[in-house]
Amino acid sequence: MSLFQRIFQSIFGSVLPALIRKEFTQIRRDRRLAISLVIPPTMQLLLFGFALNATVDNLNLGIVDLDHTPQSRDLIAGMTESRAFRLGGTYVSANKMGDAISRNEIDAGLVIPPDFAKDLARSRQTTVQILLNAMNANTAAIAQGYSEGVLQSWNLHPRFLTAPRPASPRGNVILHPAFFFNPGLVSAWFIVTGTFGVLLMLNGSLIAGSAMIKERENGTVEQLLMTPATTTEIIVAKIAPLFVLLCGLILLATVIIRVVFGVPFRGNFLLVLLGAQLCVLCGIGIGTVIATFTRSAQQSQLMAFFVNPPLATLSGSLTPIEAMPHWLQPFTVINPLRHFGIISRSVLLRGSGLETVWPNFLALIIFTLVMMSFSVWRFRKQLG
Repeated sequence: MSLFQRIFQSIFGSVLPALIRKEFTQIRRDRRLAISLVIPPTMQLLLFGFALNATVDNLNLGIVDLDHTPQSRDLIAGMTESRAFRLGGTYVSANKMGDAISRNEIDAGLVIPPDFAKDLARSRQTTVQILLNAMNANTAAIAQGYSEGVLQSWNLHPRFLTAPRPASPRGNVILHPAFFFNPGLVSAWFIVTGTFGVLLMLNGSLIAGSAMIKERENGTVEQLLMTPATTTEIIVAKIAPLFVLLCGLILLATVIIRVVFGVPFRGNFLLVLLGAQLCVLCGIGIGTVIATFTRSAQQSQLMAFFVNPPLATLSGSLTPIEAMPHWLQPFTVINPLRHFGIISRSVLLRGSGLETVWPNFLALIIFTLVMMSFSVWRFRKQLG
């Protein structure tokens, strides 16, 4: 008998197919599990993509115009006609506008001095004041950058001047940025390609953990031990159906990323699919390990709370790793979610191939093998 025939007979001639069919039948009867594989991941991906948006626009801008000239009105039009700001109201003094900012009626305020047009006509330097609500430091910093950009553009192309400005003794330097891989600066592309792996690992660990604990609570583990199946066959039969179902989750998330958010697929999608399958196996391994250390579903969920959020936070999925403290950045290297995030973004957005992302694939394979081996060892020890 050849080696292939022995392998074929050991797999299909054993009780493993019957165990796998039993697991699929049990999963099909559990409607809550089927619902949890479709509705929560879909809602999470949509909420992450739409809600976690670093772009700030349509900020309510208050105006205090102490000049009331065509030049001041032109500047106000330049500020409020941009996508960054919209007119939130006019005020008679900066103090009144400051009170409006404190009441959260407006997000920022523009104060134009009384001699604004005269100073421009005499080629003098004039100053306008921007009042910002810095309760949210990120929004305040972005609003400051928006206002500086609008003022710089207005300085280059003013429509109302009573006298021409003298030419500068030196030439002007105009910055013309070029954005690669995301010309429209769509922040959702960064979010959904990062949270893709978070959802796969999170749902993989939760579903695997709950399935193992439910098996133990129902007392079917002891019944499996009475069958002629080996420990390896029992473990494979438990993992294989979960892996197949979570592969369906991969395809569902991929459709949402492509259709809803319009993320381009510039590279080989099979690389992303392979990385996602490794991420799922790693999540199943984490869930199995958690289930072997706990005795109830409540304990499993509590222990998963101390594992999954740190993995998601230190993955660079929601915030760039470069924005983290320097002492914390080395810890992200041992996070499998970081490597899958690099794979998904590099392949989908940049069109990179295996020759570029192979170190991340190697790290993800190592993490998967370690977690699956440890989970099999723990589960086998528990069965023993």
